[in-house]
Amino acid sequence: MVAVIGQILLLFFSHQWEVDEEVVDLEAEAAGAAEEQAVSAAEVEDDSAAEVPGGVGNMEKKKLITILGPTASGKTTLATQLAYTLDGEVISADSRQIYQQMDIGTGKDLSEYTIKGNFIPYHLINIRQPGEKYTLFDYQHDFHSAQNNILSRNKTPILCGGTGLYIESVLKGYNLPDVPANPKLRTELEGKSLEELANILQSYRPLHNTTDTDSKKRAIRAIEIEKYKLEQENSTTLFPPIKSIILGLDIDRELRRKKITARLHARLQEGMIGEIEKILDSGVPPEELIYYGLEYKFVTLHVIGSLSYEEMSRQLEIAIHQFAKRQMTWFRGMERRGFVIHWIDASLPVEQKLQLAHSFIAKEERIKNKSEE
Repeated sequence: MVAVIGQILLLFFSHQWEVDEEVVDLEAEAAGAAEEQAVSAAEVEDDSAAEVPGGVGNMEKKKLITILGPTASGKTTLATQLAYTLDGEVISADSRQIYQQMDIGTGKDLSEYTIKGNFIPYHLINIRQPGEKYTLFDYQHDFHSAQNNILSRNKTPILCGGTGLYIESVLKGYNLPDVPANPKLRTELEGKSLEELANILQSYRPLHNTTDTDSKKRAIRAIEIEKYKLEQENSTTLFPPIKSIILGLDIDRELRRKKITARLHARLQEGMIGEIEKILDSGVPPEELIYYGLEYKFVTLHVIGSLSYEEMSRQLEIAIHQFAKRQMTWFRGMERRGFVIHWIDASLPVEQKLQLAHSFIAKEERIKNKSEE
């Protein structure tokens, strides 16, 4: 398990140095590495708002509830409605919603956080400026701070998002080294061939797959991490695994495609191009926005004249469909790695989805109570 977690984290840290398409690209690679090693994961466990059934009790106030699913499946709606019924607060697990000004393109849908005049508090949204790098270590640290804050007020924490690596990192309790850049080492290694870099990396540890050395940048970052770990044995921050009730929104492929297409056109009409032009005008370099992938990649390329409107729209739509497919690959991989996900049909009315959510939560409580007898 340690070796596989190391592979997943190495992929992430390597990815942070490069200009990546989106975090989920990394997740798909990490899922493959985890499956190859057969990891056994830690056990996981209003008019429009449904009534809370009996039997849920205090557990709902204390145990983390996780809501996941692909893009355009309605995660925010379910999370906020569930938070309304449970006196809860939402912790975002979206790798791009952390950034201010990036509202339309990331689908923050902040209006959904007010239900019947009641504001549903949210966390880890709008906490960084565009262009700032944000690592998995940062996310873990911020997640635990937010969860502790919520629990200290006897509220229900609800983790909600589509970035599978963020979700799994906090549920499994990955132990992450906060590895800083080492410019001197990078300069020393820059002139070496990929084969030489692979040999250097192999002197630190066995190479379990080729993803560590599929580019010079990734290989140099891998060496940088291993060297740091060797020199800083006590630098790892420990986060415990978290037992969580996991609710997944399952959306039919064709319905998902229709919703993605409709949502993209709506966002373009709502001013997504103007939003990105404003961010660029504020001084954020185009390459920094391209780094965030999807809407921010393709619309930026359009704004700077590299793509026509038609090319941008067509390529972006294809990329979002591919993104949703990779998200589901990650979530199915979580199940193979031992997580129990209670799937809910995303096409159901919100009242029925809430009833099912409460039913799954109550079932988990009964199982927990029985195991403690």
